[in-house]
Amino acid sequence: MDASTQIELFQDFIESNLKADLLESARKDSKSLGIDFSELSKFNIELAELLLNKPDDVIKAAELSIGKFDIDKKIKIRFHNLPDSCMTHVRNIRSEHIGKFIKTIGVIRQKTDVRPQVVSATFECPSCGNIINVSQDDNSFKQPSKCGCGRKGKFRLIDKKLIDAQKLVIEEAHDFLEGGAQPKRINVYLHDDMTSPWTDKRTNPGTKVGITGTIKELPIITRSGTQSVLFDLALIGNHIEPIEEDFTELTIDSEEMKDILQLSKDPKIYDKLQTSIAPSIFGHERVKEALVLQIFGGVRKQRDDGVITRGDIHILLIGDPGSGKSQLIKRMSFVAPKARFVSGKGVTGAGITATVVKDEFTQGWALEAGALVLANRGYCMIDELDKMNKEDRDAMHEGLEQQSISISKANIQATLRCETTVLSAANPKFGRFDPYMPIPDQIELPVSLINRFDLIFAIKDLPDKERDKIMSGFILKLHQNVKVSKDVPIETSLIRKYVAYAKQRCFPILTDDAITEIQNYYVKMRSSGIEEGSKSVPISARQLEGILRLA
Repeated sequence: MDASTQIELFQDFIESNLKADLLESARKDSKSLGIDFSELSKFNIELAELLLNKPDDVIKAAELSIGKFDIDKKIKIRFHNLPDSCMTHVRNIRSEHIGKFIKTIGVIRQKTDVRPQVVSATFECPSCGNIINVSQDDNSFKQPSKCGCGRKGKFRLIDKKLIDAQKLVIEEAHDFLEGGAQPKRINVYLHDDMTSPWTDKRTNPGTKVGITGTIKELPIITRSGTQSVLFDLALIGNHIEPIEEDFTELTIDSEEMKDILQLSKDPKIYDKLQTSIAPSIFGHERVKEALVLQIFGGVRKQRDDGVITRGDIHILLIGDPGSGKSQLIKRMSFVAPKARFVSGKGVTGAGITATVVKDEFTQGWALEAGALVLANRGYCMIDELDKMNKEDRDAMHEGLEQQSISISKANIQATLRCETTVLSAANPKFGRFDPYMPIPDQIELPVSLINRFDLIFAIKDLPDKERDKIMSGFILKLHQNVKVSKDVPIETSLIRKYVAYAKQRCFPILTDDAITEIQNYYVKMRSSGIEEGSKSVPISARQLEGILRLA
């Protein structure tokens, strides 16, 4: 299919399907027009397949076809809604994909500022006045090597065409990884309207996005200045959109709706949820109850004056080694739709919040998100919290309470969202709890950090003949049959849907009786704190808000 045929087909397609949208885009001074790939394939399957194999030519033909509609401005064509057959995970991108149009999904890990980029430059020959146009495709600025009159070098730049450009680094989403696989990354380059302020707000680090675009090979320059035989792969973006992936976005069909409504009427629903939340872990009933409350969460409130009260419940488990803390954390990462796991010994403050890094694309600084930001509207599991450095723990304070991370480094000032539920585990001061010392004296964490957790559990591993016999029997049966018992009241998939239903539709309001009960309990807590003297966490208004979230 030649170029003129492609242009005519796109004219017919836009005329019959998108003319009103095109005129509206021109009226609103929009720089792009979106085309649904499924609609294009219904119109002409050959043209749609050609787009996947030769995207540069087809996109150019589509943009040239707009000139036939008497529209002065240049409008870019953005293709979206590609079929699942075009879905290519970052780790599966190979040289065979170069020059092909693909769709991929990932989490934005790093983002540069928007900078102008030269796409073409016009030069004049000082000897004969000849005008030479040079297309700028690579990273280095190119000048004419020779003029028709024989002159070489020192041509005068008289004009250049600039477009906005931005680089993202995306990594594979957690739900696409298998086992202990490390997420792979790829550079994504955005141009023109894809760098608009509106799009810029929706593509902050930590956001999960779906991107369509063309795979290109980029030369790698060695330290000596020569070009390497190896090339880097990059995605030249054509369309980008954020994909929310929290409980509020899970879809529920009619059959699941019936099961959920039936469960909600069960008088023993709370006990069933507590039994089902971690069925392969023995005991810890009170902790499991807390994890049920945590996964449902409280209600995020924004007052008229702009003050926001978080609804996420943070839980800290402090216990003896081998008491099941890490197993509980791992289990919750399966129940939650979005989770990040970090270990205190191998994480820095920048790795858990955010930082700025030197970027080769702009020769400036770029923003890179840490675990709390990447787990936005999900879970962040932090094991070995006590092994983190003091400075790194201090970096978590804003993220835990204000649920935002503020960065003011180099030339970047930004605030990133981290509406993240934190489930953390730590060991006591001496490795195990000493029965002859008060528990608060054995928690080697700063009060300013502990104060931000709504629930703190001290998990002791004490010898008990009867309990040890039951627990060992439970564990041995699990090893005998790796499948979890069929007696589990609610399956994990249904728990997720049940929580999703509650988060989408239920926004409880405190009754007068509940307010009175909470008030009395809070006053009692404050009084007991004064009487006992030694306390790891001073009882303050922050604990009152924690009680409200749990209620």
